[in-house]
Amino acid sequence: MSERESRPSWDEYFMEIANLVAKRSTCLRRHVGAVLVRHKHILSTGYNGAPSGLEHCLDVGCLREELGIPSGAQQEICRGIHAEQNAIIQAALHGVSTEGSTLYCTNQPCTQCAKMLINAGVKRIVYAGEYPDELARQLLKEAELVVERWGCIDR
Repeated sequence: MSERESRPSWDEYFMEIANLVAKRSTCLRRHVGAVLVRHKHILSTGYNGAPSGLEHCLDVGCLREELGIPSGAQQEICRGIHAEQNAIIQAALHGVSTEGSTLYCTNQPCTQCAKMLINAGVKRIVYAGEYPDELARQLLKEAELVVERWGCIDR
């Protein structure tokens, strides 16, 4: 195999980074990583976990598990912040515009993240794993974002 054949595409490269970022997650249910990119340059990264300085689910347990809340439902009952939200927050903290960027994420964004990504000016989303949230898919389509499931195009 030649060097050119073994070299990852840009999408592969950034999805691999999103997978690495997900390893920092402190969620007991799902490890999610996100990378915001513009012009082949990483703007920010994020993973799901408790707000800075607060105890993590790894330390105190999962309230959603204790209450039997299924994935995709009642997302407000969680001490964690989603990876996509953390990527947007990190960009804002460091004064980096997300306008026109691409989000690489290990999972499809939920409704709340979809709304934030739309307002943050993200134009393309590449994700790997499904998430049970049809409204999020509808909102992203209505906002005319390019949404691609890693390996196939959704829209």
